[in-house]
Amino acid sequence: MVSLYSSITYLKGVGDKKADIFREELEINTLYDLLNYYPYRYVDKSRFYLIKDLRTNINTYLQIKGTIISKEIIGEYKTRRLVCKIQDNSGSALLVWFNNIKYFDDIVRINEQYVAFGKPTLFNNSINITHPELSSEDKSTWKDIPFQPMYNSTDKAKRAGLDSRGISKLCQTVLSLYSNEIRETLPAYLVKKLNLIDRKSALINIHFPKTNIDIEQASKRLKFEEVFFMQLYLLQIQQKTANANRGYILPKVGNYFNTFYHQHLPFELTNAQKRVIKEIRADFLSGKQMNRLLQGDVGSGKTITALLVMLITIDNNFQCCLMAPTEILAQQHFNSIKKMLGDMNVTVSLLTGSTKNSIRKTMLPEVEKGNINILIGTHALCEDNVLFKKLGLVVIDEQHRFGVEQRAKLWRKSLAPPHILVMTATPIPRTLAMTVYGDLDVSVIDELPSGRKPIKTVHLYKRDSMQINNLLRNQIARGRQVYVVFPLIQESEKLTYSNLMEGYEDFKRIYPEPEYKISCIHGKMNTEDKEREMQLFKEGSTQILLATTVIEVGIDVPNATVMVIENAERFGLSQLHQLRGRVGRGSDQSLCVLLTDFELSDDARKRMQAMTSTNNGFEIADFDLKLRGPGDIAGTKQSGMLNFKLLNIIQDEKIISTSRAIAKEILSSDPLLEESKNRELKESLELIKKERKNYYQIG
Repeated sequence: MVSLYSSITYLKGVGDKKADIFREELEINTLYDLLNYYPYRYVDKSRFYLIKDLRTNINTYLQIKGTIISKEIIGEYKTRRLVCKIQDNSGSALLVWFNNIKYFDDIVRINEQYVAFGKPTLFNNSINITHPELSSEDKSTWKDIPFQPMYNSTDKAKRAGLDSRGISKLCQTVLSLYSNEIRETLPAYLVKKLNLIDRKSALINIHFPKTNIDIEQASKRLKFEEVFFMQLYLLQIQQKTANANRGYILPKVGNYFNTFYHQHLPFELTNAQKRVIKEIRADFLSGKQMNRLLQGDVGSGKTITALLVMLITIDNNFQCCLMAPTEILAQQHFNSIKKMLGDMNVTVSLLTGSTKNSIRKTMLPEVEKGNINILIGTHALCEDNVLFKKLGLVVIDEQHRFGVEQRAKLWRKSLAPPHILVMTATPIPRTLAMTVYGDLDVSVIDELPSGRKPIKTVHLYKRDSMQINNLLRNQIARGRQVYVVFPLIQESEKLTYSNLMEGYEDFKRIYPEPEYKISCIHGKMNTEDKEREMQLFKEGSTQILLATTVIEVGIDVPNATVMVIENAERFGLSQLHQLRGRVGRGSDQSLCVLLTDFELSDDARKRMQAMTSTNNGFEIADFDLKLRGPGDIAGTKQSGMLNFKLLNIIQDEKIISTSRAIAKEILSSDPLLEESKNRELKESLELIKKERKNYYQIG
């Protein structure tokens, strides 16, 4: 018997071939999947614009009706295009296609009436609609459907009749035959409390709304549901982890912490750092395993905050480890922590993939005996032969670069799970943190240490090379050092961006020895060569460091005051911000130069404007989120967490906040969702997890 949960094959008008296309192209397997394949916009069938009114509605999707009075294919190669002139009683506009030229040339007939839907723009003072959706007037819309739903499709699906019209007709069939099988997923008390419409009405109205209010109500209900069940899932994980993993209680703030705080602290802590330490102290006293994300902008003092927390751990007779994603960053942490501790009786060791066997043979037994207080390293810390006597705290830097299994290996190195502090220098917008890191408690360091001067950022062009060289020579003459970052190591046939090897030769010519000394590092160098070049720069033996983004995280040279980023348009905002953070680490005024070609895309120019307008990493992250969407931010594309169908993580912060607050409230009184009033929630959550196992995947 065919039901709402049957294969799409059994729907009238589909069959085996179309069913295969549904599965392969649109990931639709069942009739219910089809109902959950929502339109991305609607054509307001009730209104046609006059062509003369398009000039006041530039860049707005709208619908016009008129007669095609001419068409021609013009241009060659990349500029080749089909141009049709459409006319109504008020004026004319141009319809332009750069793709599928032959197809549209075949179907468009002169002197016939058409309905065109698209976004008008002005070009050479003429109204153009590029790649409009076009249909004959008599086939342009369906009877009695005020808002025509538009669905994402593919070329292959469209050729099989699964364009917007085809998908919509099949949705009509499903709703007419099986709408009574649509079950409610939210309990009645929640629907009433939030003034939501029922799920059946939401699905009908999202596909076939009669008014804008229908669209708003359906969207509100379905958006809430999307993020609410994710929050329930993440909070249950947090709850389960807290209940299952009783954490070590670390009540003592003793000699190690106090000695460092009063005698070795290099600068006064900011209020944000003090707040974070208090939050972590509360975790240490709770009896539950801490799982906390520490966010902080570049240079905000995350490392010193982590060190203070490690000293509290040592005061309670436990060991700590700090895992970093690269050897350079691990070495950086090791050097800076050793320097800050000075003559304190705290043993700190470094373990990376290149640590010699002779050193390992003496170090690892000391770790196992508990004689090493802090072990810093890379993924080498996860090796089976690295054993601790009493591991109380694991600090993970730049956590999105590590896999789940690598982190789990560290947890298993202790009788009880150690406390976990995850640090990231990539500021994460609040809405993203609530969705991606919903199972972690979040702390934020949102202040910079006093005495730091804001980095000045300027956008210059390749033609300004003389000005840039004068700037670099001036800084070097004053005893300062400079970074120059390139996007590629070697020249690529496909890309014309500056490359490190070519840049190295140019710089040697422009900045000749012995007056100038240049270091050069990139990811393909072996560790020893990289460390040697980096060390020369750190100690001031070289004044210019040419590098790729290998220096993006963790390099700390207070004397470096200029960062030049070649072909800055090649980098994302997050990378640009991280690279900028390599300067401005001392008390001197620092400068970041974004160097690009004059011709830039709109997105690239917006990125340059964002970088020159603010140093605030959270503002940069918000702008990046709006520019790119959430998929690439902080590794979320890999986590599989943000495959929302309707929810917009930028615009729908209120829905996200509300859903999380309500999920917390429900789970606080009914952790396992066993009460009869929450029966729908439990069943729905289990079904969603089963159906969409990749959706709820913690990366």
